[in-house]
Amino acid sequence: MNHRRFLICTFLAFVLLCAGCKAGRQRAGTGPESVQTVENKGSDTLVNLALAWAELFMHTHPDVRISVTGGGSGTGIAAMINGTVSIANASREMKHEEIAAAEANGVKPLEFVVARDAIAVVVNPENQIERLTLQQISDIYTGRTTNWKELGGKDRPIVLLSRESNSGTYVYFLENVIRLGDHKSKLLFSPDTLLMPSSEGISSEIRQNPNAIGYDGLGYVTPDQKMIKVAADARGPYVLPSSATVNDGSYPISRPLYMYTAGRPTGQVKEYLDWIQDGGQALVTKLGFVPLH
Repeated sequence: MNHRRFLICTFLAFVLLCAGCKAGRQRAGTGPESVQTVENKGSDTLVNLALAWAELFMHTHPDVRISVTGGGSGTGIAAMINGTVSIANASREMKHEEIAAAEANGVKPLEFVVARDAIAVVVNPENQIERLTLQQISDIYTGRTTNWKELGGKDRPIVLLSRESNSGTYVYFLENVIRLGDHKSKLLFSPDTLLMPSSEGISSEIRQNPNAIGYDGLGYVTPDQKMIKVAADARGPYVLPSSATVNDGSYPISRPLYMYTAGRPTGQVKEYLDWIQDGGQALVTKLGFVPLH
C-alpha cells in the first residue's frame, strides 16, 4: 500500500512539474501557442529587402516568425490566392486575370505599396555605349537592332539577357520598355533573349560577356556592371537610375513595389505591414531601393 501511494504521489508531482514548465514557457513567450507565423513569398526583386524587414521585425517582436521566400511575383500572387501565404511580394501590379481568379476563389486582394525601385539597364564595363533611349532599348530587345555598331559601339553582336517570365521585373520591362507603355502593342522579347533565373545570373553573365545587355532592379546592380543613362526620347535628358532621379521623376524606368494580402489584414500581419510602411522604410535606402517618404 505504501509503495502504491508512493508511485501515485510521484506521478502527480511529475504532472504538476510538467504543467508548471509549460506555463513558464508560455509566460516567457516561447511556447508554440504564443508564436504566430507569417508566410511571405513572391518577388525576387523584393526578397532581400523582405528578408531584412523580417529579421528586424522579429528582433523586436519575438512572438512572430516571418518566413520569406522568392520564386517570382506570379508565384507569390498565386500562393496568396490559394491561401498558402499571408503576404505576396510583387514587383508589378496584379493582372486582371489574377484578380478575377482571386475573386473566383472568394479572395479580395488588398494592395500595399512598400517601396519604389528603378530598373537599371546594364552592360559590361568594356562596352563603349553610355546612353540609350527607351525606343533604342525596345529595338534591341525585340531584335530590330542586333549589333552594337548600329548604336555607335564596336562591331559585335548584342547578347540579350532577361529575367524569366514569372518575374514581375520581366512583365514590367515588357509592358513599359519594350512596348513603351502601349497597351495595344503586341511586341515581344526577341526569341534570342537568354532568360536568366535570377539577378545573380544576369550579373554573372554581364561580368563575363562584353557583348551582353541586361536589366535589373537598382538594388541588385553590382560595381562590376556599367549602368546606361536612359532617356524617354532623343531630346533627353539622359539619366542614371538613383533614389534622387526616381523621386524627381527624371529616370523613366521606375516603379512601385507591392505586397498583397487576401483581404484586409489583421493582428500581427497588419502590424507588420504598418511598420514596413513607416519605421521599416529606414532599411529601404540601405538595400538600394527608394523609400516611400
